[in-house]
Amino acid sequence: MLQQEPVTPRAVIVGVPLDENSSFLRGPALAPSHIRAALGSGSMNLCTEDGDDLGSRTEWRDAGDLEIGHGTAAMHSIERQIAALTTDGARILSLGGDHSVTYPTVRALAAHYPTLTILHFDAHPDLYGDFDGNPYSHASPFARIMEERLARRLVQVGIRTMNPAQKAQAERFGVEVIPMRYFSRDLPLELEAPLYISLDLDVLDPAFAPGVSHHEPGGLSVRDVLDVLAGIIVPVVGADIVEYNPVRDHGERTAMVAAKFYKELLGLLIR
Repeated sequence: MLQQEPVTPRAVIVGVPLDENSSFLRGPALAPSHIRAALGSGSMNLCTEDGDDLGSRTEWRDAGDLEIGHGTAAMHSIERQIAALTTDGARILSLGGDHSVTYPTVRALAAHYPTLTILHFDAHPDLYGDFDGNPYSHASPFARIMEERLARRLVQVGIRTMNPAQKAQAERFGVEVIPMRYFSRDLPLELEAPLYISLDLDVLDPAFAPGVSHHEPGGLSVRDVLDVLAGIIVPVVGADIVEYNPVRDHGERTAMVAAKFYKELLGLLIR
């Protein structure tokens, strides 16, 4: 009897346990296991909001956590491992870490998708040339991405901490910034394919996500983010959920929010 070849997954989940580039608090390296535990806790099922039962789908797999080192070696290691996972065209959803992990992840994907559009949810622009002398700071990934031209467009949603230095960077790179004060669920984003989504949980008001390192009041609601995701019609080739800090969480509330976003992003990746 002939054996069928294993199905190449359309999407791969990876944990990225790195928080050494955090400028304020450590803890996001612990995020992957907490998000997985919330998803498998029995408190929620594996159906997305449009009714897609992820538990019955075979187009995705969880590859576990990446093994990474420190400093520049960590950046190279993340990029190398993500590149290996995408060799057959798989799309990546990464869990955890501080926002510095987005740079090597996008760098790996840009080799396959040279005209990326990035949709970036965040309270902060993360456009510093470096922060405290660290070019890989979690406050700098989009400066690295844009100066290397790894993305054609960068659309930032929920920003409410723009200072003069980062405003100058946004203008330099042609970043399309939607400040929180002007956000509307009906705002047409006009996103283009291929699309990468970077979701920093501190885009949410701390009332919805206390488990983040940087509490920035006045943010989006969970429903706001879900409605933006629901309106995406172009192909999504990668995504990340970053800056969840279990050390600051209460009753795994933020873990459950991250698990909710996990399902909706995975649904987009395998759609």
